[in-house]
Amino acid sequence: MKTRNQVYITLGLAGLLALASCKVNQVYKRPGDLKAANLYRDSLKTDTTSMASLPWRSLFADTILQNLIQEGINNNLDLKTAVLKIAEAQATLQASKAAYLPSLSAGVQATKAKSSQAALNFPAGTGINLNTTTYQASLNASWEVNIWGQLSSLKRQALANFLQSDAAKRAVQTQLIADIANNYYNLLSLDQQLRITEETVKNRIKDVETMTALKEGAIVNGAAVVQSEANRYAAEVSIPDLKQSIRETENALDILLARAPGPVNRATLTQQVPIAQLSAGLSTQLLSNRPDVQASEYAFRSAFENTNVAHSYFYPTLTITASGGLSTLQLKNFFDNSVFYNLVGGLTQPIFNKGQNKARYRIAQAQQQEAFNTFQQTLLSAGQEVSNALYSYQNAGTKQQLRAKQIAALQKSVSYTNELLRYSSATNYTDVLTSEQSLLAAQLSGVNDRLQELQAIVNLYRALGGGWQ
Repeated sequence: MKTRNQVYITLGLAGLLALASCKVNQVYKRPGDLKAANLYRDSLKTDTTSMASLPWRSLFADTILQNLIQEGINNNLDLKTAVLKIAEAQATLQASKAAYLPSLSAGVQATKAKSSQAALNFPAGTGINLNTTTYQASLNASWEVNIWGQLSSLKRQALANFLQSDAAKRAVQTQLIADIANNYYNLLSLDQQLRITEETVKNRIKDVETMTALKEGAIVNGAAVVQSEANRYAAEVSIPDLKQSIRETENALDILLARAPGPVNRATLTQQVPIAQLSAGLSTQLLSNRPDVQASEYAFRSAFENTNVAHSYFYPTLTITASGGLSTLQLKNFFDNSVFYNLVGGLTQPIFNKGQNKARYRIAQAQQQEAFNTFQQTLLSAGQEVSNALYSYQNAGTKQQLRAKQIAALQKSVSYTNELLRYSSATNYTDVLTSEQSLLAAQLSGVNDRLQELQAIVNLYRALGGGWQ
């Protein structure tokens, strides 16, 4: 009866202390001073529609690109490593849940002891020695009661770390999709520039033939012929560099796909059909859409719970230990009247530990503030990336319209100056040369304008947090 009362007293004390623990640990709330609204520059939209919720297959109409992205998701080594980190965090979370349970151990032992007659107070000279063998089987349990919520905080911290690793994996996936798409579009633009340059070289070879004929007709001099040859080689010399860039971009794309370096199947730049309308939504949606922002918040939550844990060290701990089993001097009587047990409950209050608890708490508070600063910085950077991508897309559209007019004018200029060179003395080959060089530069720049448009869409999609849903 006495032991039962001790158990009730111990558990009752634990209950009272558990109620008191509500004032020790703080409950996590997203900080009120977090800047999350109006992070998109020059944007006054209130529409919450965001292209981040669009599946990546819906964003890219090119089936070849879709297959490459899927291959990357299946095989990319960085993504596989991120999945393994999730497994590690999950194991830690399971361990934190098990901390609520008491520890339990079992033991079996046999103890042989020998006592002399002097130790047993027998008269000297009797020659009596007592040999005893004790057989014992026991179960031992120990339970640290979660009074001040320390174990709960550790569990929530482990959960935050698990969710952070999951968000980090999703961030790797969104970045992977963007990298594959950007490299793919860059490859298509290099292909297009190579085609334009090779076509230009063919035209300039014809120009050399034309200049040679005109020289024979005394319409131009030898300088014009030499200039036309130099103009041809000026275009042709860029072809090896373009081919090298193509090969290096293919190799970079292969690495993302976990392939050995080799050729990459692809469509053409002119076949790409970008999404018709971009929608960014509100910057506050980055908190729920963008994985790296989520990961930074989970890191802050982990630091918040670590502060709770550090605070709990200032309060006493309640430990309940129990043991019981069978013990006998005769192995044949092991199960007969050989039961023993005991139950102990104890409180331990820290008094002096060389300032370690205070130092631990101050460190945890500083780390929590550091995590908040990182959280805020990640959110601000996300807003910057969205703003940059939106402006880049707008600029690409404006440049393409102007570039089309420039190319049309230069094509007319090349045609007119060639005609004037053939049939009149109103011009010379320098005018033709200038027009042709300007046309090639404008055509190559037009390819870059198109590339900027496609990559701005990709970058905006990633900046908004698209690619994992």
